[in-house]
Amino acid sequence: MLTMQDDKHAMAQAVHDLGSALWFGGSTMGVVGVNSAGRDLKDGSDRIRVASSAWGRFAPAQWAGIAATLLAGIQLTRVGGRRIALQKGFGTVGAAKAALAVAGAAATAYAAYCGKRIADATAEAERMGEPVDVTDATTPTERTPERIAKWQRQQRVAQFVGPVLAGANIAAGSHLVQSYRAGATAKGVLGRLLPN
Repeated sequence: MLTMQDDKHAMAQAVHDLGSALWFGGSTMGVVGVNSAGRDLKDGSDRIRVASSAWGRFAPAQWAGIAATLLAGIQLTRVGGRRIALQKGFGTVGAAKAALAVAGAAATAYAAYCGKRIADATAEAERMGEPVDVTDATTPTERTPERIAKWQRQQRVAQFVGPVLAGANIAAGSHLVQSYRAGATAKGVLGRLLPN
Protein backbone atom coordinates (compact mmCIF):
# COMPACT_ATOMS: atom_id res chain seq x y z
CA MET A 1 0.00 0.00 0.00
CA LEU A 2 1.34 3.45 -0.94
CA THR A 3 1.94 5.93 1.86
CA MET A 4 1.57 9.68 1.58
CA GLN A 5 5.39 9.93 1.49
CA ASP A 6 5.49 7.50 -1.47
CA ASP A 7 2.85 9.56 -3.29
CA LYS A 8 4.86 12.76 -2.80
CA HIS A 9 7.99 11.05 -4.03
CA ALA A 10 6.27 9.54 -7.09
CA MET A 11 4.68 12.89 -8.01
CA ALA A 12 7.93 14.81 -7.55
CA GLN A 13 9.82 12.20 -9.60
CA ALA A 14 7.27 12.41 -12.43
CA VAL A 15 7.33 16.24 -12.48
CA HIS A 16 11.13 16.21 -12.38
CA ASP A 17 11.47 13.68 -15.19
CA LEU A 18 8.90 15.37 -17.43
CA GLY A 19 10.53 18.77 -16.87
CA SER A 20 13.97 17.35 -17.61
CA ALA A 21 12.71 15.63 -20.76
CA LEU A 22 11.18 18.89 -22.00
CA TRP A 23 14.37 20.81 -21.25
CA PHE A 24 16.74 18.26 -22.79
CA GLY A 25 14.59 17.39 -25.80
CA GLY A 26 13.69 20.97 -26.65
CA SER A 27 17.27 22.21 -26.28
CA THR A 28 18.61 19.37 -28.39
CA MET A 29 16.00 19.95 -31.11
CA GLY A 30 16.87 23.63 -31.08
CA VAL A 31 20.55 22.95 -31.63
CA VAL A 32 20.05 20.28 -34.25
CA GLY A 33 16.97 21.68 -35.97
CA VAL A 34 16.10 25.30 -35.25
CA ASN A 35 19.54 26.89 -35.31
CA SER A 36 20.64 25.17 -38.51
CA ALA A 37 17.27 25.22 -40.33
CA GLY A 38 17.97 28.73 -41.57
CA ARG A 39 20.37 27.27 -44.09
CA ASP A 40 17.27 26.58 -46.18
CA LEU A 41 16.49 30.31 -46.39
CA LYS A 42 18.16 32.70 -48.80
CA ASP A 43 18.43 35.87 -46.73
CA GLY A 44 20.90 36.00 -43.80
CA SER A 45 18.60 38.21 -41.73
CA ASP A 46 15.77 35.71 -42.22
CA ARG A 47 18.06 32.89 -41.09
CA ILE A 48 18.53 34.65 -37.78
CA ARG A 49 14.99 36.04 -37.50
CA VAL A 50 13.32 32.64 -37.93
CA ALA A 51 15.55 30.95 -35.34
CA SER A 52 15.05 33.84 -32.93
CA SER A 53 11.28 33.65 -33.37
CA ALA A 54 11.25 29.88 -32.82
CA TRP A 55 13.33 30.14 -29.66
CA GLY A 56 11.13 32.98 -28.41
CA ARG A 57 8.04 30.81 -28.83
CA PHE A 58 9.67 27.82 -27.12
CA ALA A 59 11.26 29.77 -24.24
CA PRO A 60 8.21 29.65 -21.89
CA ALA A 61 7.99 25.86 -22.26
CA GLN A 62 11.75 25.46 -21.86
CA TRP A 63 11.81 27.57 -18.69
CA ALA A 64 8.79 25.67 -17.35
CA GLY A 65 10.77 22.44 -17.86
CA ILE A 66 13.81 23.88 -16.09
CA ALA A 67 11.66 25.18 -13.21
CA ALA A 68 9.98 21.77 -12.88
CA THR A 69 13.38 20.09 -12.79
CA LEU A 70 14.75 22.41 -10.11
CA LEU A 71 11.64 22.59 -7.91
CA ALA A 72 10.89 18.87 -8.08
CA GLY A 73 14.57 18.24 -7.36
CA ILE A 74 14.21 20.20 -4.12
CA GLN A 75 11.15 18.12 -3.21
CA LEU A 76 12.99 14.87 -4.03
CA THR A 77 15.86 15.97 -1.78
CA ARG A 78 13.43 16.75 1.03
CA VAL A 79 11.59 13.43 0.66
CA GLY A 80 14.86 11.48 0.42
CA GLY A 81 16.49 13.11 3.47
CA ARG A 82 16.89 9.89 5.46
CA ARG A 83 18.37 8.14 2.44
CA ILE A 84 20.93 10.95 2.04
CA ALA A 85 21.98 10.49 5.66
CA LEU A 86 22.02 6.68 5.65
CA GLN A 87 22.99 5.49 2.19
CA LYS A 88 26.62 5.96 1.23
CA GLY A 89 27.08 7.80 -2.07
CA PHE A 90 23.46 8.95 -2.35
CA GLY A 91 24.18 12.46 -1.04
CA THR A 92 27.27 12.85 -3.22
CA VAL A 93 25.41 11.92 -6.39
CA GLY A 94 22.46 14.07 -5.32
CA ALA A 95 24.73 17.08 -4.80
CA ALA A 96 26.40 16.52 -8.18
CA LYS A 97 22.96 16.25 -9.79
CA ALA A 98 21.85 19.52 -8.20
CA ALA A 99 25.04 21.24 -9.40
CA LEU A 100 24.46 19.92 -12.92
CA ALA A 101 20.89 21.26 -12.91
CA VAL A 102 21.91 24.73 -11.71
CA ALA A 103 24.86 24.91 -14.13
CA GLY A 104 22.62 23.70 -16.97
CA ALA A 105 20.02 26.37 -16.19
CA ALA A 106 22.76 29.03 -16.18
CA ALA A 107 24.16 27.73 -19.49
CA THR A 108 20.68 27.77 -21.02
CA ALA A 109 20.18 31.34 -19.83
CA TYR A 110 23.52 32.37 -21.34
CA ALA A 111 22.68 30.71 -24.66
CA ALA A 112 19.37 32.61 -24.68
CA TYR A 113 21.26 35.84 -23.93
CA CYS A 114 23.63 35.19 -26.85
CA GLY A 115 20.63 34.56 -29.12
CA LYS A 116 19.07 37.86 -28.04
CA ARG A 117 22.30 39.72 -28.75
CA ILE A 118 22.51 38.11 -32.22
CA ALA A 119 18.92 39.14 -32.98
CA ASP A 120 19.49 42.70 -31.71
CA ALA A 121 22.73 43.12 -33.67
CA THR A 122 21.01 41.80 -36.80
CA ALA A 123 18.14 44.27 -36.42
CA GLU A 124 20.65 47.07 -35.97
CA ALA A 125 22.53 46.03 -39.11
CA GLU A 126 19.27 45.98 -41.07
CA ARG A 127 18.38 49.49 -39.85
CA MET A 128 21.77 50.71 -41.06
CA GLY A 129 21.28 49.02 -44.45
CA GLU A 130 24.21 46.69 -43.78
CA PRO A 131 24.01 43.23 -45.41
CA VAL A 132 23.82 40.31 -42.99
CA ASP A 133 25.58 37.30 -44.43
CA VAL A 134 25.48 34.22 -42.17
CA THR A 135 25.48 30.48 -42.78
CA ASP A 136 22.76 29.94 -40.17
CA ALA A 137 21.66 31.37 -36.82
CA THR A 138 24.90 30.43 -35.05
CA THR A 139 27.47 30.21 -37.86
CA PRO A 140 29.02 33.38 -39.26
CA THR A 141 30.77 33.70 -42.60
CA GLU A 142 33.81 35.82 -43.35
CA ARG A 143 31.39 38.60 -44.41
CA THR A 144 29.27 38.58 -41.23
CA PRO A 145 29.44 41.91 -39.36
CA GLU A 146 31.71 41.43 -36.35
CA ARG A 147 29.10 42.56 -33.80
CA ILE A 148 26.93 39.63 -34.97
CA ALA A 149 29.75 37.14 -35.52
CA LYS A 150 31.19 37.53 -32.00
CA TRP A 151 27.86 36.54 -30.43
CA GLN A 152 27.38 33.73 -32.95
CA ARG A 153 30.75 32.28 -31.96
CA GLN A 154 29.76 32.33 -28.29
CA GLN A 155 26.32 30.92 -29.04
CA ARG A 156 27.88 28.14 -31.13
CA VAL A 157 29.53 26.80 -27.96
CA ALA A 158 26.85 27.80 -25.42
CA GLN A 159 24.05 26.07 -27.33
CA PHE A 160 25.63 22.66 -26.66
CA VAL A 161 26.38 23.15 -22.97
CA GLY A 162 22.73 23.32 -21.84
CA PRO A 163 21.63 20.00 -23.40
CA VAL A 164 24.83 18.26 -22.28
CA LEU A 165 24.30 19.35 -18.66
CA ALA A 166 20.56 18.59 -18.84
CA GLY A 167 21.41 15.10 -20.14
CA ALA A 168 23.99 14.59 -17.39
CA ASN A 169 21.36 15.65 -14.86
CA ILE A 170 18.98 13.00 -16.25
CA ALA A 171 21.74 10.37 -16.07
CA ALA A 172 22.50 11.28 -12.44
CA GLY A 173 18.77 11.02 -11.69
CA SER A 174 18.72 7.53 -13.21
CA HIS A 175 21.57 6.55 -10.93
CA LEU A 176 19.68 7.84 -7.89
CA VAL A 177 16.49 6.02 -8.88
CA GLN A 178 18.47 2.76 -9.21
CA SER A 179 19.82 3.27 -5.69
CA TYR A 180 16.27 2.77 -4.40
CA ARG A 181 16.46 -0.94 -5.28
CA ALA A 182 16.66 -3.11 -2.17
CA GLY A 183 20.13 -4.48 -2.95
CA ALA A 184 21.56 -1.05 -3.70
CA THR A 185 19.99 0.38 -0.54
CA ALA A 186 21.44 -2.38 1.62
CA LYS A 187 24.87 -1.99 0.05
CA GLY A 188 24.77 1.79 0.53
CA VAL A 189 23.67 1.56 4.17
CA LEU A 190 26.33 -1.07 4.94
CA GLY A 191 28.91 1.08 3.16
CA ARG A 192 27.99 3.94 5.48
CA LEU A 193 28.01 1.83 8.67
CA LEU A 194 31.03 -0.39 8.07
CA PRO A 195 34.49 1.11 7.57
CA ASN A 196 36.37 0.16 4.41
